[in-house]
Amino acid sequence: MEQKQTLWTKNFTIITLGTVISAIGGTAMSFALSFVVFDNSQSTLLAGIFNAVSMLPAMILPVVFSPYLDHFRRKPVIVGLDALNGVLFLLFGLYLLGHPFHYPVYMAFSLVISSIGTVYSLAYTSLYPNLIAEGFSQKGYTVSGMIYPTVMMVMTPVAGYLYTKFGMEFICMMEGILLLVAAAVETQIKVEETVVRDGRFSFRSYLADLKEGARYFKQEKGLQRIYTYMPLTQGISQGNSSLIIAYFQTTPGLGTALYAWFTVAEFVGRTIGGLMHYHFEIPAGRRFSFAYMVYQVYNFMDGILLWIGYPFMLANRAVCGFLGINSATLRESSVQNYIPDDKRAKLNGLYNAINSVVVMACCTLIGALGEILDYRVSIMAMAALNVVICHLVMFCGRKDVKKIYNRRY
Repeated sequence: MEQKQTLWTKNFTIITLGTVISAIGGTAMSFALSFVVFDNSQSTLLAGIFNAVSMLPAMILPVVFSPYLDHFRRKPVIVGLDALNGVLFLLFGLYLLGHPFHYPVYMAFSLVISSIGTVYSLAYTSLYPNLIAEGFSQKGYTVSGMIYPTVMMVMTPVAGYLYTKFGMEFICMMEGILLLVAAAVETQIKVEETVVRDGRFSFRSYLADLKEGARYFKQEKGLQRIYTYMPLTQGISQGNSSLIIAYFQTTPGLGTALYAWFTVAEFVGRTIGGLMHYHFEIPAGRRFSFAYMVYQVYNFMDGILLWIGYPFMLANRAVCGFLGINSATLRESSVQNYIPDDKRAKLNGLYNAINSVVVMACCTLIGALGEILDYRVSIMAMAALNVVICHLVMFCGRKDVKKIYNRRY
């Protein structure tokens, strides 16, 4: 009897379980780190520098390591780095038991963890398409796209309680244990990786791989447009988020508590959108049209967000969550299946580096704009600019982008 094909193969189940375990600890850790520096330094400048420096590995390491990951096995990298991270978190938790807060120590630890996480993310993203059964890519990426929002929704209040009750050292050790469990789970993945060399590193081959990736990217006009627009729209979105927070904190009748419900509204929208995308696949020939519509509606919703009443703001975020997960899943599955396996890490590394630089620049510039203009006007102006960028980059280049989005896989 022919075995029925399913998304939930052993490999996909294992990688999903490992991702959930990692996400639980990662969410708690991110929450704690976002508070611990300011709580102990009482300096927004030091907290800002801490966050900015933590992003440096994501700007540099993807380009450095991507050629290696395209020609060696990625599973050992994923398992090994999860295990290494687990040990480091346990050791840092033990260190914190006997030492007070020391800013340079936290900065050094954050850099090390961020560096490991950057390489891990690159290996994970490059291997993930190989763990999804043929014909189930959109469903697989829908599941992946729902993991972190769901875990964040559940774990954020739990992390707040753990941080307040037990402190940073407890969260570090909890994260260490969870990462070691995730590494143990991931050892059970069985996948044949065809892009394997003899294990020896050659600097000449390394440079040749970089040049090969650059030549491939130069020929791919559709990827160029996607790699231009997505970092810009994500940078604008993150920059706008800081202005939205500032607006809520400075507007009577709003505040942090009401802002927190934005997360709930967006989570509800993402959940509904994810479930629909899981059960109803967007026809290949309509993917670009759907994605372009989502981009423009999202920009419009951002532009009007702070001009409408609070209940409508929640509805606004729910709609954006619903549309966002569908377009993100569509883009990720299309791009990752389009890029050849032996070039995936290089192209993902290039995207991560571009994205980090652009997001940092956008956040800085939009923050400066918020110092000059009203928060609502600033966000509306950036949303309008995003509409224009989307039209010029994605719509005007739709012939090339459609080759990626509308491709059958």
